[in-house]
Amino acid sequence: MRIVIAGGHGQIALRLERLLSAAGHEVAGIIRRAEQGDDLRSAGAEPVLLDLEAASVEEVAAVLRGADAAVFAAGAGPGSGTGRKDTVDRGAAVLFADAAERAGVRRYIVISSMGADSAHQGDEVFDVYLRAKGAADDYVRGRSALDWTVLRPGMLTDDAGTGLVRLEASTGRGPVPRDDVAAVLAEMVESTATAGLTLELVSGSVPVSVAVKDVAGN
Repeated sequence: MRIVIAGGHGQIALRLERLLSAAGHEVAGIIRRAEQGDDLRSAGAEPVLLDLEAASVEEVAAVLRGADAAVFAAGAGPGSGTGRKDTVDRGAAVLFADAAERAGVRRYIVISSMGADSAHQGDEVFDVYLRAKGAADDYVRGRSALDWTVLRPGMLTDDAGTGLVRLEASTGRGPVPRDDVAAVLAEMVESTATAGLTLELVSGSVPVSVAVKDVAGN
């Protein structure tokens, strides 16, 4: 499979690139800065230099053509202001979904956030972030041409992954290592079984591969 990841230099994205590359997949990661390219190559991914805040749908679609799956892992990141929450966390996700549709890539996975809600109240930067992510999720879930999955992890940690998770429509809040988020994404990329589902993810007691199969069967 060929998989294209938006936000290819992110902490979850780099982990996912290593997993997918080790499994024999062809992986490309979209980055904004050329100096990030070596990190992607070390992870086994092809770096693609493209600014999703400035690119057109056709430019992104050109990168996605021939791909079997697209993963949106981009984010404005901590320290960014409210403006970039809209241009990246919402706008770039919408752009990437439109480009995937234009390129004929059906499998589309979004890394969202627990609590994302376009109607979320509040004026703090994090409130704006949750509204932006919620609006992006709503948009993606309205695209009938995409086999979409929205994944909403709990509090991300850099602890070593355990391979044991809780993956459900509603899990309640809790932590989850980035390693385990990447492992769940790698399972999801290879199957459309979770298409059409919005899922929360925290640490738990079920092996990753079993958790993905179980939730798809419910």
